[in-house]
Amino acid sequence: MNKFLLKAFLGAVLACSTLAQAAITEVDRIVAIVNSEAITSSQLRDRVIRVRQNLKKQGQDGQLPPLEALERQILEQLVMERVQLQEARETSLKIDDSMLERAINLIASNNHLTLDQLQAAVTRDGISWNRYREEVRTELTLNRLREIEVDNKVTVSEAEIDNFIRNHPEALLGTEYRVAHILLRIPENMTEAQAKALRARADKVLSRLRAGENFAKIAADSSDAADKVQGGELGWRDRERLPGIYADVVADLKPGEVTPPLQSSTGLHIIKLLDKREQNSAAAQTIEQTHARHILLKISELLSDAEAQARLNALRERIANNADFAELAKASSADLSAARGGDLGWLNPGDTVPEFEKAMNSLAPNEVSGPVRTPFGWHLIQVLERRKHNMGEEYRRNVARNILRQRKAEEAYEDWLRQLLDSAYVEYKLENKDE
Repeated sequence: MNKFLLKAFLGAVLACSTLAQAAITEVDRIVAIVNSEAITSSQLRDRVIRVRQNLKKQGQDGQLPPLEALERQILEQLVMERVQLQEARETSLKIDDSMLERAINLIASNNHLTLDQLQAAVTRDGISWNRYREEVRTELTLNRLREIEVDNKVTVSEAEIDNFIRNHPEALLGTEYRVAHILLRIPENMTEAQAKALRARADKVLSRLRAGENFAKIAADSSDAADKVQGGELGWRDRERLPGIYADVVADLKPGEVTPPLQSSTGLHIIKLLDKREQNSAAAQTIEQTHARHILLKISELLSDAEAQARLNALRERIANNADFAELAKASSADLSAARGGDLGWLNPGDTVPEFEKAMNSLAPNEVSGPVRTPFGWHLIQVLERRKHNMGEEYRRNVARNILRQRKAEEAYEDWLRQLLDSAYVEYKLENKDE
């Protein structure tokens, strides 16, 4: 090949390579940077497809905003997710394979499927099994991070419970509300110009609602709340489990009615009552209690997850061979209940962390669980007996405690997310997609 042809050949190869690289760059173009990590257009596109598929299955695809608005909303969710995952890594929070397997088995069980049937259903939706597993791992990581950083730090005093019951006698009347909302968030250190722009946004939303547009669709393309893709729905809640500003107005609304913009420290809220229903509050006071005991091993530098599981499996085998559970708890448990042989007394729903309660509820009386992981460590759990119990005043106090804890946890979680995002470096590049 002469030099001229060689140069022409190399030039053609280089041109093809450049075009191929340009195509790859387009597929994996960066749409946001979160600290030192990039979110690509292919990741965003994949999540958009998933959201549209899920809403179509639920019959809500007609509520979707235009594609450009939907992409921006989902990109914001991906950014928030990435910030939290980075925080989890900073705190050395990991979901190991054994915890992941238990979670996936629970998902299958809750959907009345075998593991093979769940895998087949996932594959039919066009998702690889490995990818599905990693999505579940991500969800577990985010949930565990919230538990550690927010939920486990929330406390409710007896005085707060007394005050709640005194000022909210209607808390147990049994009325539940199905509410949707649109949040127009107030920017940090809002200027007069920003306040004017925010009010203009609210006026535009109201005009669209008065013109008969679908509330869910407007929420999806206008709201700043995390639930906007779901049309702003909060689901069924009693009045006291609604945010304070919502609880103040919802009882006076009729199904289908919408409030004018209501201002809080967070932003402007437009609230719609979708429906309401009455619950049997008297029946709700009769609950099932579980009498249980446990052995707790806490993870430390001297005791790994694998070693803790191995020790608990050895203890379980000894119990199966007629060793006394209480004596083993006294000798081995790191919980304060060790002195009582691990006895936790009668437990009400919600008294323990979700992982413990799920495992406990799956046991028959006298049955001993395998090792169970919670934020506190690894447990062996034994159910001694169960009973139906009318709680009366105790029930009222437990309901009040749970309401206050949930309300505090939601407020604390929003504050924590905002601080986490404020401390991160985030750069959006979605607007450059046509450049």
